[in-house]
Amino acid sequence: MNQQSANTEKANILIVDDKLDNLRVLSTILTTQGYQVRKALNGQMALIACQTQAPDLILLDINMPDMSGYKVCQHLKSDSQTSEIPIIFISVLDDVIDKVKGMKLGGVDYITKPFQCEEVLARVHNQLVIKNLQNQLQATNSKLLEQNSILRSEIAKRRQVEEALRQANQQLQDLVWSDSLTQVANRRYLDDYLQREWQRSARDKISLAFVLCDIDYFKYYNDTYGHIAGDNCLKQVAHGIQNAVRRPADLVARYGGEEFAVILPNTTLSGAIRVVENIQMYIRDLKIPHRNSPISQYLTLSIGIAAIMPHHQYSPENLIAASDKALYQAKEKGRNLFCAYTAPLQNALVEHNSEEGNIQCGLENMYAFSERQQNVE
Repeated sequence: MNQQSANTEKANILIVDDKLDNLRVLSTILTTQGYQVRKALNGQMALIACQTQAPDLILLDINMPDMSGYKVCQHLKSDSQTSEIPIIFISVLDDVIDKVKGMKLGGVDYITKPFQCEEVLARVHNQLVIKNLQNQLQATNSKLLEQNSILRSEIAKRRQVEEALRQANQQLQDLVWSDSLTQVANRRYLDDYLQREWQRSARDKISLAFVLCDIDYFKYYNDTYGHIAGDNCLKQVAHGIQNAVRRPADLVARYGGEEFAVILPNTTLSGAIRVVENIQMYIRDLKIPHRNSPISQYLTLSIGIAAIMPHHQYSPENLIAASDKALYQAKEKGRNLFCAYTAPLQNALVEHNSEEGNIQCGLENMYAFSERQQNVE
């Protein structure tokens, strides 16, 4: 005996008929097959029996006093607790109209009297099998819904964990790549970013500019105001440069000590000069007092600029060295101004690493924009 047959034989069946002989005959037929049988002599008793314990199947007579089988079916189908119980009408009415009416009211089958035992058992068995399969399908759907709910919950938890991990990684990356004092990029990130932008600029054949900014007489500032004030000054300068450099691809970094560097992708020398003028304006507007500065009552910057279209004969070190030489020239010319290096970049690397006797090589191509020197009252 398979599981399906075992489940149907244990089914609870309610027989509703006002004729005692019909009740006895149907009860005997079904009980002999292992079904659990309950009996009701009228519609009201049937409704009470269904409310007390819902049967798996109802055999329902139509012609009954006080409440017809049709009315009983309507009551059962209108109640959410009993609406899913399958109903087989069993009646002497054999007209098509009666059968169609029963089906429209919610009946699943129709047996005409006098009935044959084999027909009753076959129709009962079929409806119980269908009901059992429906129950299994509902159970499976409920289980799937529960599993889907659990899965969605697990996915949401995983996303929360991933987001927390992403934020933790971002914080860790910020610690690795950011300067702890000024919160701009540190030297390590600057070197990495410059290498990547150098390669990209070489591939795309576009200009790359590098700017070095140095706070004038910063030692005097620390000696005058103290190192805590000096740290605060570095933060203000970093913030001012960051505000002046507005494109997302541009990078501001602390180069070391009181020096800051700016990488300007896809920027020519003239474009870099405009950015530097903007930096000078922001620093001037900060009006950071520097009473012991030999050149101004406010803090100032000296700036060196270099730009080149990267090529295999050059390297990022050439670009840094060129901007460093421009910065040196700005300091030599009195500070509080910027200079731009226009000589071939390989000269800058030679000069950067050569003896003092060769340090002036190529400086005739260094242009100092002294006409832009700040004249602070």
